[in-house]
Amino acid sequence: MLKNILLPTILAVLAYGFWISPDFKEIAAGVAIFLFGMLSLEEGFKSFSGGTLERILQKSTDKLYKSIAFGVITTTFMQSSSLVSVLTISFLGAGLIGLSQGIGIVFGANIGTTTGAWLVAGFGLKVNIASYAMPMLVFGVILIFQKSKSLKGMGYILAGLGFLFLGIHYMKDGFEAFKSAIDLSSYAVGGLKGLFIFTGIGIFATVVMQSSHATLVLIITALAAGQISYENALALAIGANVGTTITAIIGAMSSNIVGKQLAGAHLIFNVVTGLIAIIFMHQIMSSVDFFSNIVGIANDDYSLKLAVFHTIFNVIGVVVMVPFIDKLVTFLESVLKTDVSKSVAGFDSARYLNDSVLELPATSMAAIVRETKHLYDNAFEIITHGLNIKRTNIISSMSLDEVIKDSYSQSAINIDEFYNNKIKGIYGQIIDFATKAQSQMAPGDIEILYRLKLANRDLVEAVKDTKHLQKNLVKYANSTNEHIKEEYNTLRRGLAELLRNINIIATTDEDDVILLLLAKAKVHTEKYDILANGTLDKLIRQGLVTNEMATSLMNDSAYAYDISKNLIAMAEITFASVARASNNLNEEMSMSPDDIQSILHTKDNA
Repeated sequence: MLKNILLPTILAVLAYGFWISPDFKEIAAGVAIFLFGMLSLEEGFKSFSGGTLERILQKSTDKLYKSIAFGVITTTFMQSSSLVSVLTISFLGAGLIGLSQGIGIVFGANIGTTTGAWLVAGFGLKVNIASYAMPMLVFGVILIFQKSKSLKGMGYILAGLGFLFLGIHYMKDGFEAFKSAIDLSSYAVGGLKGLFIFTGIGIFATVVMQSSHATLVLIITALAAGQISYENALALAIGANVGTTITAIIGAMSSNIVGKQLAGAHLIFNVVTGLIAIIFMHQIMSSVDFFSNIVGIANDDYSLKLAVFHTIFNVIGVVVMVPFIDKLVTFLESVLKTDVSKSVAGFDSARYLNDSVLELPATSMAAIVRETKHLYDNAFEIITHGLNIKRTNIISSMSLDEVIKDSYSQSAINIDEFYNNKIKGIYGQIIDFATKAQSQMAPGDIEILYRLKLANRDLVEAVKDTKHLQKNLVKYANSTNEHIKEEYNTLRRGLAELLRNINIIATTDEDDVILLLLAKAKVHTEKYDILANGTLDKLIRQGLVTNEMATSLMNDSAYAYDISKNLIAMAEITFASVARASNNLNEEMSMSPDDIQSILHTKDNA
């Protein structure tokens, strides 16, 4: 409803402005070009976000000071704290970082955004910035039309910078010319009243433009042209800081609960920082004068003094809030809680798939990988219980013989109910999300995505095969025929060993261990072919089982083989290093089972 009213209002105000003053067109065009430049910069930086993004984030945000530094540096390069906030929400939604790390990045982004004010006030207004814009636009557009992703990304960055510079140039000239028609400085309001009025105007302008940086550039160019007073410009800068949280809030609407918590932290931080700036306005202004004298900024260079003010009050905000980050996290987690109604009812749904992670192909891929692991956890549980084995025993150091003896239940479990509650919905969400995600992915990423979809299908098939296998497992578990009972326990033992190995694969980062265990699993899977190894013929020939038992055993060994095959295929894609698994697995498979056991035994004793 608000959007339906806001857009026509903005268009009407712009149309009126164009009608009363041709110079207003130049200012508005400058703002539009500047915002388009920010969109181009965003597109350019996204093209360099793949591949190593997760490793960079883990190394750059494992400590609070690193998270803050990461926010400062990325915002300095991207020149948009709103963009960094939205991307951070995307990282959170994909599970790449935690809430404390995200808050640190947001704090750093607020400091990083002050560099934009320094660049515009110290450089943009003192040289013919349009002369730098033109070559950037020419080279940028040429590179945009190249096929290489890196060249295309560099082209968008160059074009974005060119549009930013060009937008600043038009805003600067527009305000200079506009003064001859209308002198906005005549509307200046002093005192506390003016402080609150212009803070509100700054909030509104930033909400409309969705960029505090664009608002700051507009403020600085208007201040340099003498269209607004210094005191009112400071109030507008405070408003711009508070208004930029709206972008994060909008971005969080499509995120999971952690993304919403980060948006809440961003709002609290910026509001507190704004209140500090308003309450201690005179003291901060005195600090600005003191610092300006030290670095040689002229008393009447209000544009640079605005940049100093913007930096000081943002740094003060970070210094004040950093000691309270843990309490802020606790507060947000208590106020904004995950909806547990579905889990209480026995249902489970996707945890990492939300529209916010679609901002980057890398976060989309990371979210799908993590959701696949979530589906695996659910499938692991139902498969172990379907085999009448306790999950806790599988992941323990208990011997496999003891694992088989310690039954989970005396009767069959309802696999259909579990499948409908914890498998089917998540699987459908993964496939649907993958379809959305691949629209912005490169061909290589789409190939990986296709393999991940196959991995999810394999998990679902393994669960379905377990349902078929469970019937006779329960039937013959207490059979008086020790031979058929032993054969079914052999099936259970083999699958228990496979599940234990896959659990090790899922919880280790050592590629060589992963590859060896996958190779071992593939070799051992062949033992389920009871026709090829002669087991079935021996049982029938010696009259140890009935024809009905033989038929059941033959069918169920096929189900066990399919379960193993599907779980191994899933583990190769989901847990193994894709590049190494595809290149080296065939080489590992050439080893004999004895070679594999020997190497694994050596690693265990190392």
